[in-house]
Amino acid sequence: MTATAATAITGRTVLIVGASSGIGAAVARRLAPAGNRLVLTARRAPELAAVAEEVRAAGSACLTLPADALDPEAAAGVVAAAVAEFGSVDIALLNAGQGPDMAMDRVSTADVSRIMALNYDVVVNYLVPLIRQLGEQPDGGLIAHTNSLAGLMGIPRQGPYSAAKAAVRTLLDAARVELAPKGIRFTSIHPGFVGTDRVDADGLPKPFQVSQERAARYVVRALEREPAQACFPWQTTALVRTLRALPAPVSDRVLRLLASR
Repeated sequence: MTATAATAITGRTVLIVGASSGIGAAVARRLAPAGNRLVLTARRAPELAAVAEEVRAAGSACLTLPADALDPEAAAGVVAAAVAEFGSVDIALLNAGQGPDMAMDRVSTADVSRIMALNYDVVVNYLVPLIRQLGEQPDGGLIAHTNSLAGLMGIPRQGPYSAAKAAVRTLLDAARVELAPKGIRFTSIHPGFVGTDRVDADGLPKPFQVSQERAARYVVRALEREPAQACFPWQTTALVRTLRALPAPVSDRVLRLLASR
């Protein structure tokens, strides 16, 4: 297990959805030395158990709950089991999602619907029971979502993924304002390209890609500071912000060039 720096998140109950690999697993490892209570869920039970073993060895209590985030009843059951075990959920990181290379002239309606389900429905399935639970807690709690810089604008060959991530961002923006009086906070985290196994195999160009461990450092920092939006790395963030500010014909031309590399 890679050594990790201390975090300001200590003695907290943290639910991580999509914790069996990638950013979710790296965040779990980073929070593990701080004496937290981690609830890890994902579909793949063996991989989840391996992460949990590392977490417990590093000093945090850990509950593993294999579940399919596409099943709303299973998601609600995870939240209920977390509360039954530890009494509350202080922080939830909703980290499930996929964004494969998907050219719009070759997709089917089923392809687009599946990407929406994998990136939007999975969030809603956890969001609804979490809002109910955190609304009953005296201090509320934080719901964070691993979004994407692709959720800030339409990215070629990532159109359905961009659309799903944009939909989640808009939903959480509305929830942030609506539920602030209940003490429920929301953070949308927007990574650029992160070197996970899935991303490395998708065939897309990946400027300024960062490692899973570096991404986890950014994510934990966002969980500590709780900004409305957190974007990283700065190079890809600056590129996206510049493209959004340019006239559409210019940004379109740049995006076509980047997508063809």
